[in-house]
Amino acid sequence: MARWDNCSKTSSNNEQPEQGNLSGPDVIADKSAALCCSLLLIGGCPVSAVITIDALVKKFGGVTALNEISLEIEQGELFGLLGPNGAGKTTLISILATILKQTSGTAMVCERNIEREQAKVRKCIGIVFQDPSLDEDLTGEENLDFHGRLYGLAAALRRRRIDEVLELVDLKDRKNYLVKTYSGGMRRRLEIARGLMHMPQVLFLDEPTLGLDPQTRRKIWAYIENLKEVFGTTIILTTHYMDEADQLCSRIAIIDSGRIVALDTPQNLKARLGGELLELEVSPPQERFADELVAMEGVQDVALENGRILLTVNQGEAIIPRVFQTAQTFGVAITSVSMRKPNLEDVFIELTGREIRESEVAEPTERMRILMLRRRR
Repeated sequence: MARWDNCSKTSSNNEQPEQGNLSGPDVIADKSAALCCSLLLIGGCPVSAVITIDALVKKFGGVTALNEISLEIEQGELFGLLGPNGAGKTTLISILATILKQTSGTAMVCERNIEREQAKVRKCIGIVFQDPSLDEDLTGEENLDFHGRLYGLAAALRRRRIDEVLELVDLKDRKNYLVKTYSGGMRRRLEIARGLMHMPQVLFLDEPTLGLDPQTRRKIWAYIENLKEVFGTTIILTTHYMDEADQLCSRIAIIDSGRIVALDTPQNLKARLGGELLELEVSPPQERFADELVAMEGVQDVALENGRILLTVNQGEAIIPRVFQTAQTFGVAITSVSMRKPNLEDVFIELTGREIRESEVAEPTERMRILMLRRRR
């Protein structure tokens, strides 16, 4: 939760409280009080449910992109929308950010109606789009200054906010370089900094690490976690990376075909499957062998995928010897075996019957790289 109790006063004019400089990912929490005060002055509102969605529907012609979505997101949450492209994640964010109009249903953001109070909604949100939106012919500082001007920030406040957000994402030493000279990871960090210039209460991050290498992705994760801890910002993160959602989010909504199919903490979602997962690579005939394993005591579920047999089991160490004995009986060779705890991808497969995979097919409702879902049983 945001630290509202340390804010001793508000102001009816544009006077801003004094703030210290931030110090990158390791910035200490006791600086958050002054930042929270700025949040109140620039457009924040200390409420419990910062986003309330009721029966939201969005249709594009004959395609239903969102189907009766209802949801509440609390102040200070780092909330994940997990699902493949085409599931409705970006469509939902676009409606909440007043970019798209819903077909039916209602939503409140910062206690403001997204239809009747669009200007007030936009004042209290920030958004980092999936598609690049920086001006490459401006410096990092100039991009941030332009954004601050659009939000009506006074010159002194703009200069202070530029220094603070650049410090937060470790780009202060690059502020005078043209954006065209930035790496992909640096550009993503600058876009996050830009989304924070006006101290939004809610920050939408649409696939913030898409296309980045693993090391850069983890650095972005650290900055995102720091935003929540330091600013008390409510962050709504869309992603199709299972590990990203698991690492960052306090709660996750799994969306498939425009519907929320599960909503819980990452730990509780994984606990639904229980037990352990055994992955076997075997020689043919895999189907007959898999059918035999279904009846084995302690085996909860069996799936056949791309020549692998996936078992959900209790007490995996005790079952592995019996699996090998059965394989010998059927004349099947097990070439590899591994055991692990369930992850979010396993949960997604269990809920939807499909895996998230990348595809080259374009999806008109979700301007993102498209994912193909597939599963064989």
